[in-house]
Amino acid sequence: MNNITLGKYVPYNSLIHKLDPRFKIFAMILLMVGVFLNFASIWMNFIVYGILLAIIITIMLVSHVKLSSLFKQLKVMWFMILFLLIINMMVPGNPDLGFIQITSSWKIYLSAIYNTLYIAIRLVIMLAISLVLTSTTTPLELTGALEWYMYPLKFIKFPVHEIAMTISLALRFIPTILEETDKIMKAQASRGVDFQRGKLKEKIRAIISLIIPLFISAFQRSEDLANAMEARGYNPQAKRTRYRVNKWRTRDTISLLCILLFFTGLLTLVFTRFDLVVWIGSLCA
Repeated sequence: MNNITLGKYVPYNSLIHKLDPRFKIFAMILLMVGVFLNFASIWMNFIVYGILLAIIITIMLVSHVKLSSLFKQLKVMWFMILFLLIINMMVPGNPDLGFIQITSSWKIYLSAIYNTLYIAIRLVIMLAISLVLTSTTTPLELTGALEWYMYPLKFIKFPVHEIAMTISLALRFIPTILEETDKIMKAQASRGVDFQRGKLKEKIRAIISLIIPLFISAFQRSEDLANAMEARGYNPQAKRTRYRVNKWRTRDTISLLCILLFFTGLLTLVFTRFDLVVWIGSLCA
């Protein structure tokens, strides 16, 4: 459980931390859309993915988000990536990209490896983007930004504030639940419960011994929180003010122009079908 760092805010005084949370959510959406754009060729896709990954790693370094946090999140992905690779190898691929002849009736198409790399790189980039957002933005700021984006829905009587409050509480209790899970696992391990080894039946019993106390603890925390909010006179229908109000500053405008310019460049590459490898080859010829 200590490997799970997604959702934990890391307090620093970096430039990324100071940016408006509304901009950070908008930038995250644009970058994630850019990940799924299809460019002129396979190599062009990998070049753009490499540029995206380099930009995100630079942002992580500027915002003091440790790369080890990203690597910890990737540990749970290796089995899925290996499974996808096996599935892609069993399915006939594109023969134009080449293949490896294993037996007389079995070929491993290189397109299977390319497709698996596509999925793996996209997952890494999206995970890194989400990690930067949650590490540099407090749950309260995220809630305020989401509520600001959903404000037009108020005109159709959509419960914007209630939804935003629910999201805020969910984000707030993710680290708490993870810490509680770690404590319960250590307590059960001290009583002889083995979560790593044993037969399937024994592992199911071990998981049950973890889930039941965790659910009881979560419900107890929910009840305590509801009682505390009720005792303080919380009314979701009443007009509320904020102690800290998000202010759009010059740095947010400059950052917005940069991300829009970058995304426009990606769209230009998609629609013009520009291929850097072919262009360099034509220059060399």
